[in-house]
Amino acid sequence: MSIMYKSTRSNSEKVTASQAILKGLAEDGGLFVPDRIPALDVSLESLAGLSYQETAYEVMKLFLSDFTEEELKACIAGAYDDKFDTTDIAPLVKKDGAFYLELFHGRTIAFKDMALSILPYLMTTSAKKNGVKNEIVILTATSGDTGKAALAGFADVPGTSIIVFYPKDGVSPIQEKQMLTQKGENTNVVGIIGNFDDAQTGVKKMFHSKELAERMDAKGYQFSSANSINIGRLVPQIVYYVYAYGQLLKQGEITCGETIHVVVPTGNFGNILAAYYAKNMGIPIETLFCASNENKVLYDFFQTGKYDRKREFILTSSPSMDILISSNLERLIYKIAGEDAEQTKALMDSLTSEGEYEITEEMKAQLDCFAGGFATEEQTSETIRKVYDAADYIMDTHTAVASKVYYDKAAETGKKTVIASTASPYKFTRSVMNAIYQGKYDSMSDFELVDELNKISGVKVPEAIEEIRTAPIVHDLVCDKSEMQKMVENILGL
Repeated sequence: MSIMYKSTRSNSEKVTASQAILKGLAEDGGLFVPDRIPALDVSLESLAGLSYQETAYEVMKLFLSDFTEEELKACIAGAYDDKFDTTDIAPLVKKDGAFYLELFHGRTIAFKDMALSILPYLMTTSAKKNGVKNEIVILTATSGDTGKAALAGFADVPGTSIIVFYPKDGVSPIQEKQMLTQKGENTNVVGIIGNFDDAQTGVKKMFHSKELAERMDAKGYQFSSANSINIGRLVPQIVYYVYAYGQLLKQGEITCGETIHVVVPTGNFGNILAAYYAKNMGIPIETLFCASNENKVLYDFFQTGKYDRKREFILTSSPSMDILISSNLERLIYKIAGEDAEQTKALMDSLTSEGEYEITEEMKAQLDCFAGGFATEEQTSETIRKVYDAADYIMDTHTAVASKVYYDKAAETGKKTVIASTASPYKFTRSVMNAIYQGKYDSMSDFELVDELNKISGVKVPEAIEEIRTAPIVHDLVCDKSEMQKMVENILGL
């Protein structure tokens, strides 16, 4: 039976997967969720023998049921090819007792490539399936990684254009240069004076504006999203958790049916929600450890059942997690509320108006497969240094947050644990080198630090870094957070 998609905030008419991908966000402001989580229809044993591409098909065919086999396999083949620097696509590496699922071997050396390599294919296929004539404008907020991955994915894709907003002072220098040097006639990058939550709120407001939608339609445009609010982003992320289980089986590290833990560094909650969906599909995951940095709004939520964004916003060395409004949590709230759209909307409205909400004890009882943990800035650095000393393995700051939570919470259980390694250390060279050498290289430029990291790690400098060393800046737009819609209107000539 086909999977259909519905909004978390109303009981409005269901849409197909391709329609949900095109819309990005439901018209009532809710997020699209599948009307049921399908069970894997291949055996756990067989996962050990599947390639990444084959695993992707087995997972995605269940969620994207209005795509034909030919369409879906073409999207997968186009996405997971030599853009990745390893045929494994997402290698599973054992270091100091844990299994690091390396999700950074794509074009922009961050886990967002895993989904954003395929989203343009899903989007253009969806447009053809639904007879869309308008140009699709991908409107996206980024805390650092989504922006570059989306820009790279959609650059010069016919029938699309992309506008990315990012916090001007809230990303790493290399993250910023990756975005500002992005080529493509249809790409636009705008720094805002504000933080990621401001950028995300501004984007959502534009999605909600019927007046703006009408003006855009008159000019031949319509919005969609590359953020993880788009189900076309979330579904491909489920794949790598299924693949990781298959790789553990293939490596002889677990027996079929043996349960594992998963630790995910989390900001917007999409990456760990994908692991939750994998668990609900039948992957034997016992506990999902949600790892936060000092912006530990999610840690506090799992401890207390209260989500409270009324706190200081802290800029950390793991900027992709510097988020106080975790959009994808809404999908989990809807699930544990018994798919009660009215209750979900009331909680989300409370977050907007009061800055907080609290779930019921009945809802909290359904979160027993989740556990929260967090790492301070000092602990993040200590963990980078600890794993380097113990295993000669260098990780980025976000992965280090997850690794710290692994040592604190999961290691002592003795259960095999997969850590989602979300970015290459080359993306955060200054923080990584400072962690290992404690200020020894403070006077070096970011690219001098890249070369030093190459010397100590023996890991080849990724092409994503080499190509921006001397690349010219092609995007220089900056605006206040209050002027985001005006900037979009100017870019589109409305």
